[in-house]
Amino acid sequence: MLFRLLRLILVFMLVVSAQPSFDAMAQAIGQGSAQLIADQQKVVQDLTAKTDGLEKKVTDDAEDDAALVDIRLQLEDMSRAALNSALAFRSRLTDINNRIEVLGPPPAQGQPPEPAIVTNERGALAAEKAEINAVIAGAQNLSIRINGLIDRIGIMRSELFRNVLTKRYELTDALSPQAFSDAHDQFTGLYKAVVSWLSFAFKFKLQAVLAAALMALGLAAVLLVGGRRLFGRIFEPDPSIEEPSYLSRLSVAFWSTLLPSAALTVFLASTVFFFNYYNVLRGDIGVFLNALLAVIAVVFCVNRLTNAALEPRLPNWRLIPVATGPARWLVRLTTAMAVVIGFNNFLAVVNDKMGSPLSLTIARSFVATIIVGVILILMALLKPFRARDGTWRPWPAWLRVTAVALGLFTIAAALLGYIGLALFVSLQVVVTGTVLVTAYIGFLSARAIGEEGGFADTSIGRWLTTNSSYDETALDQLGLVVSIAINLMIVLVFLPLILLMWGFQPGDIQAWAYKLATGVTIGSVTISFTGILSGIVVFVIGYFLTRWFQGWLDGSVMARGRVDPGVRNSIRLAVGYAGVAIAGLVGVSAAGIDLSNLALVAGALSLGIGFGLQNVVSNFVSGLILLAERPFKVGDWIVAGDTTGTVRKISVRATEIETFQRQSVILPNSNLINNAVGNWTHRNKLGRVDIKVGVAYGSDVKRVHALLLDIARSHPLVLKNPEPFVLFANFGAAALEFEIRVFLADILNGNIVQNDIRFAIFDEFNSEHIEIPSTPRAVVETKKPEAWPLDDDKMEADFADKEQAEAEAAVEKARLAKSRRKGSKPDPD
Repeated sequence: MLFRLLRLILVFMLVVSAQPSFDAMAQAIGQGSAQLIADQQKVVQDLTAKTDGLEKKVTDDAEDDAALVDIRLQLEDMSRAALNSALAFRSRLTDINNRIEVLGPPPAQGQPPEPAIVTNERGALAAEKAEINAVIAGAQNLSIRINGLIDRIGIMRSELFRNVLTKRYELTDALSPQAFSDAHDQFTGLYKAVVSWLSFAFKFKLQAVLAAALMALGLAAVLLVGGRRLFGRIFEPDPSIEEPSYLSRLSVAFWSTLLPSAALTVFLASTVFFFNYYNVLRGDIGVFLNALLAVIAVVFCVNRLTNAALEPRLPNWRLIPVATGPARWLVRLTTAMAVVIGFNNFLAVVNDKMGSPLSLTIARSFVATIIVGVILILMALLKPFRARDGTWRPWPAWLRVTAVALGLFTIAAALLGYIGLALFVSLQVVVTGTVLVTAYIGFLSARAIGEEGGFADTSIGRWLTTNSSYDETALDQLGLVVSIAINLMIVLVFLPLILLMWGFQPGDIQAWAYKLATGVTIGSVTISFTGILSGIVVFVIGYFLTRWFQGWLDGSVMARGRVDPGVRNSIRLAVGYAGVAIAGLVGVSAAGIDLSNLALVAGALSLGIGFGLQNVVSNFVSGLILLAERPFKVGDWIVAGDTTGTVRKISVRATEIETFQRQSVILPNSNLINNAVGNWTHRNKLGRVDIKVGVAYGSDVKRVHALLLDIARSHPLVLKNPEPFVLFANFGAAALEFEIRVFLADILNGNIVQNDIRFAIFDEFNSEHIEIPSTPRAVVETKKPEAWPLDDDKMEADFADKEQAEAEAAVEKARLAKSRRKGSKPDPD
C-alpha cells in the first residue's frame, strides 16, 4: 500500500513538472502556425495584386497575340503558386483534425464539465483551423479567377485569328498611285536606318563586328568541314552508284535536307548571338536582321528539299521519276515561291517596325499572294513525265487538281479582298508543305531502316558488319532502335514547326510541354509523363542493381564459401524476386502513383485469382514452398511420375527437369508438391544398384553365388561398406534367379557399374560353362501372298482354263459314277 501511494505521488509530480513544457510546446506550435498563416496571406495578397495588373494588361493588349500568350504563361504560373499556397497547410490541417478527434466532442448538457485545459485547446485549434480555411478559400478563389482570365485569353486569341482570316480589305487604296509613293518612302527609311547602323558599327564597333563575324564564320567552317567528314556519305549522293536502293535515296534526301538546314540555322543563330553579345545590334536593326536570317533559312531549306527530292544533276538518285528538264523547272518555281513568301514576311516586319500605312501592307500582301497562286498553277500545268513513245504526261489528276484549286483559291481570295486568308494559305503551302514533305521522307526512311535487313544495307550497317561482331539479328534489332529514334526525332523537331506555322506562339508550345511533363488530368486521374519516365528509369536502375548484386553474391560470396549449388540457386532466386519487387514498388512510387490506390486493384486481382488464376497462384505458392523447404535442389536426380532426370532450374511457376535423353521437361510446381517425388540424391549421392541374372536348372548354385559375389567386390566403384550382397531370389519358371545388390558412392554412376558387372558375369559364366537360359520362342510361319498378275488378259485366260478344267472334271466324275452303278448289278445266270 505504501509503495502504491509513493508511486502515485511520483506520477503527480512528473505531470506537474511537465505541464510548463507542454504549454511551451503548444505555444511554439501555435507561433509556427501563425507565422505560416501570415506568410501565405502575404503570398495570396501579392498574387492578387499581380492578377489585377495582368487583367488590366489583357484589356490593353487585346490585339497583340504574342503579348496575350506571355500574359497567359504568367497567369498559369500564378495559378500554380496559388494552389501551392493552399497546399502548404495540408500537414497542419491533418494535425489539427487528428488532435480534435483525440480530444473528442465537448460534453453534452447535463454531463460533468471537462477540464479547462481541454476546452481552451479545442477552442484554439478551432480558431486556428478557421484562419487556415480562410487563407485556403482566398487562394482557391484567386485560382478560379486566374483560370477565368486564362479562358478569356483563349477566346480573345481565337477571335483574333478568325478576324485575320475573315477580314476583308478594300483594294482601291492599295492599288492606287499613293501605294507606290508609300513604298518609296518605306524603302528610303529602311535604307537610311541600315546605312546609319553600318556607319555606327564601323566607327565604334568595328572590332566587335569583326570578332563576331570571325566567330560565326569559324563555327560555320567547323560545321561544314566536320559535317562533311562525319556525315558526307549520308547526305551526299554518290555519282558512281548507278542504281541506288530506295532506302539510300530516301536517306540521302532526308539527311541532305535536315543536316545542312540545321547547320545553317546554327550558323545564323550564332551570328545573331555574337552580335547581341558585343552590343553591335540596335533595336530596329536587330529585328530586321532576325527577320532576314529567318527568310534565308526558309529559302535554303526549301531549295535543299526540292534539290534532294528531284536531284536535277543525278537522275538515278531522284525520289520522283520526273524528267531532267521539268525537274529543274520545279526546283526554280518552288524556290521562287519560297523567296516571294519570305521576302513578303521580311517586309511585313519592316512595315510593322516603321509604322507603314495599311494600304502598303495590303498592296504588298496582294502582290505576293497573286504570285504564289500563279506559280502553283504553273507547277500544276507542268508535264514532268515522259512516256516511252516520247510524249509528255502531266501530273496525276488528284495532284494537278489540288494544286490548281489552291492557286485559284489564293488568287480569288486576294482579288476579293481577303488578304489575310490568301496570305495564310500561301504561307502554309510553302512552309508547312516543306516541313510535311521532309517529315514524310523521314518517316519513310525510318520505316525502310526498320524493315528486316534494311539497316544492314545502309553505310553505317555495312561499317558495323565489317568492324564489329554484330550478326544479322543484332543489326535488325539495332535497326528497329534507330527507326524508333528517327521517328521520335521527327516528331519532336517538326511538330513544333508546324504548330508555329499554324499561328501558335512559342508560349503555347511551352505551356503544352509543361502540362505533358507535369501531368495531364483525365477525370480524377493525373498522368505525368515525367513521372512515368522517372518511374521507368528508377525501375531499370533497380533491376540492374539487383542483377549485379545477384551475380556478386553468387560468384563472390557463396562460391568462395563453397555453398551447396542448390542453396545458392535458392538464395539467388529469392534475392532476385525480392529485388525486382522492391524496384517495382519504388518505381511505382517514383512515377507518382499512390500505392494506397492499389487496394482496389488488389481486390480485383483477388477476385480474378479466386476464379481464373487458381492454377497460377497454386504453382507460385508451390514454387515458394520448394525454394523454402528444398525437398530437392538443382542437380538432384528425381523421379516425378513418368519423368526421371536431373533438376536444372527451379522457378516460382515451374521446375525444369532434364532427362537422360537430354529432353527438357517443364513440370508445374503444384504437381511436385501434391504428388510423390523420388529423390535419389536428397541428402547424399549414396545409393544401391540391383542387377538380376538367371542360371539354368542343374547349375552349381554355390559356385554361382561365389562368382557373383567376387565380381561385385572386384568392381572399383562398388563400396566395401556397406558390402555387396548376392541374393538367391527365386526358383523361376525357366531359371534359378539371383540378384546382385551393390552400394555406390555416387548413384549417378549406376549405369556404368551395371554395364561393367553384366559384361563380367557373361565372361565368367562362359569360362565356367554356366548356362544362362532363355525362354523358347514359337516359330510363326507366314503365308506368302500370291503375286498379283502383271497381265489382265493372262489372268482372264487362266481363269477360263481353270473353269473349263473344273467343268471337264465334273463331267468325268459323273460318267465314272454312272459306270460304277451299271457294273454293280449281278450278271444274269
